[in-house]
Amino acid sequence: MFPKGGMSGMMKQAQKLQEKMAQAQEELVDLHAEGQSGGGMVTVVANGKKDIISVKIEPEVLEEDAEMLEDLILAAVNQALENASNAAEDKMNSITGGMLGNMKIPGM
Repeated sequence: MFPKGGMSGMMKQAQKLQEKMAQAQEELVDLHAEGQSGGGMVTVVANGKKDIISVKIEPEVLEEDAEMLEDLILAAVNQALENASNAAEDKMNSITGGMLGNMKIPGM
């Protein structure tokens, strides 16, 4: 019923996986993903924990109307967060070997 090593072997494997996942969570802070809009006029960088790290706006865009600038910032933020999410998912899949399949972990 249980694989070689029995229940204690399974528990050790689960503990190792948990340790690797905790380490990967810590490393997500150092993972940076970028989003751009307006051909690079607005650039946003987020980390793997989906925190916005920086926002860069080219001076020429400031001469445009506020609504356009808001749209550019929103698009860049959304792209950065999507890229960060994908990179974090790839990082976690590399740790778990894809064992979690399509299961989503809260906060990831």
